[in-house]
Parts: sequence; structure tokens; C-alpha cells
Amino acid sequence: MSLPFDALADPTRRRLLDLLRERPRPVGELVDELEMSQPRVSKHLRVLREAGLVTVRVDAQRRWYELRPQPLAELDAWLAPYRRLWGESLDALERHLDARPEQPGRADGSGGPKCPDGEGGSQRGE
Repeated sequence: MSLPFDALADPTRRRLLDLLRERPRPVGELVDELEMSQPRVSKHLRVLREAGLVTVRVDAQRRWYELRPQPLAELDAWLAPYRRLWGESLDALERHLDARPEQPGRADGSGGPKCPDGEGGSQRGE
């Protein structure tokens, strides 16, 4: 499973997947969209192909790339328990923050530092 993760670590490759999610595209169109050289785009496409995330089809002089959703579905299934874990943690944090009594003083409820005279505001005498 490390190959898909490695491939997805690069923002250019994620952008390529975003473009291919819309529809299959020839290399030249991807080069234009990314405003990169053809060799650089081809290198990124090779990494995605080796990771099983895209397929290539040769049509005369053009190479068409297409997204393979299956590996992404496998990654999604693997990540599901971690999403639930984070969801539960964030829900617990929300309950904790909602249960805290609001503190007087600042508008954000934090209380903040008080001036020596107890009136709030700046401590520099302004």
C-alpha cells in the first residue's frame, strides 16, 4: 500500500488525479493544464501508473491517461477507522468546550489579563 501513499504525497500528482477525475485526457492536455514541461508531467504520470492509480491507452500518436478509482477506494476503506477516530475525538473536544463555563471579560470568553485596577483593557496605562 506504500506506493499509492508515496504517489499521493506529491501535490503535482494530486493535481493530475484531480484533472483525470473529470475525464480521460491526453498527455498534451495535462501538460497545458499544469503549465509544466512534457518530460516532467510524464515522470509524474509514470509514478501514478506504477502505483496503479492511472492507466494509459495509446491512440495513434497520443497517450490517453485515465483514473483508476479502485486503489483510491482501497485507501478510503483503510482510512475509514482513522476518520471515525478523529470524528470521535473532535466530538469529545466539542462537548468539553461546550461544557466549560463562559468566563467574563473578553468577548471570546477567555477572561484575558486584567489591569491592576481590575477594569480590563491595556496594562500600559493607555
